[in-house]
Amino acid sequence: MKLPHFLSSYLKHSKELLDTHDESQAMSLAVGGDYEAVGRLEFELLKHLGLQPDHSVVDVGCGSGRLASQLSSYLTSSYIGIDVVPELFQYAEKRSGRDDWRFYAAPGTTIPEPDHSADFVTFFSVFTHLQFEESYRYLQEAKRVLKPGGKIVFSFLEFRMPSHWNIFEASLGDPRVDKVLNQFMDRDAQNAWAAHIPLHIHQILDGDSAYIPLSEPVVWDDGRVMEGMGSLGQSVCCMEHAA
Repeated sequence: MKLPHFLSSYLKHSKELLDTHDESQAMSLAVGGDYEAVGRLEFELLKHLGLQPDHSVVDVGCGSGRLASQLSSYLTSSYIGIDVVPELFQYAEKRSGRDDWRFYAAPGTTIPEPDHSADFVTFFSVFTHLQFEESYRYLQEAKRVLKPGGKIVFSFLEFRMPSHWNIFEASLGDPRVDKVLNQFMDRDAQNAWAAHIPLHIHQILDGDSAYIPLSEPVVWDDGRVMEGMGSLGQSVCCMEHAA
């Protein structure tokens, strides 16, 4: 049986990195590098959007645990990390050091958790690599899993952001048939999806602005330092399950 595009490409990518780098380097590169910096930014963003220590989080596409490692000393409640690559979520589990947290591979675009069980469902750099139908199904699942008043947070690429154009150009110049998909999403799609599921769009944050209040400086692998306000580079949408 043919593997889904996102699974076959990521399995291949992760194996190549593990064959050519030590584990910590490979696990950082597998999620785009800047392991500590991006994890810190994701954590600070969720706090800005209302995450509290007693909230429960479902992190879809948890990767090698950039967010999980930052949340491990903050969350007192449950965290569930889901990813399609076993090597990634197993490393995330190790880095989190939380025996009470769960990490596993989810089948397809489902979230096999009970209805109304999570305060936050996150998709960082997930919808950027999926087809629109797959992202929509994930949003439907996320709403089912959310508690009333809970929030869905996802990052996305959009053509209205000049800073995202280089990603599109890189895809244009990559002839490989098994390359990782870079998917752009416009806000009209988000409005339509929210209307049909339905969900309330709580906030959309522009990828080319500094939209994350930082409690401490964030240092990137190349030595750059973000202070005061930071950004993931991608735009962010926060949708809410209206009570």
